[in-house]
Amino acid sequence: MRSGNEPVTARSPLRLRFWLGVWGLVWAATGTAAFSLAGRPGWAAACGALTVVVCVDLFMVVRHIRQGPHYQPGRDIPPYEPPADR
Repeated sequence: MRSGNEPVTARSPLRLRFWLGVWGLVWAATGTAAFSLAGRPGWAAACGALTVVVCVDLFMVVRHIRQGPHYQPGRDIPPYEPPADR
């Protein structure tokens, strides 16, 4: 049942997003190195740009995690207010 305040009480899977970002960072950095060694500067530049984007995203995710429950509430905080009895 929707309570109408989902954006206020929504939970963000920041830790999952962090680990997916780390996985993407590993692949993008590996791709940058591999394409550079293979002599493909266009693909190396594309992977390098993706590496920068992933680094910025990881920075923001870590920042939001460190800001605490405002962005990442614990399991004791319900995701929505219970509906009123009818």
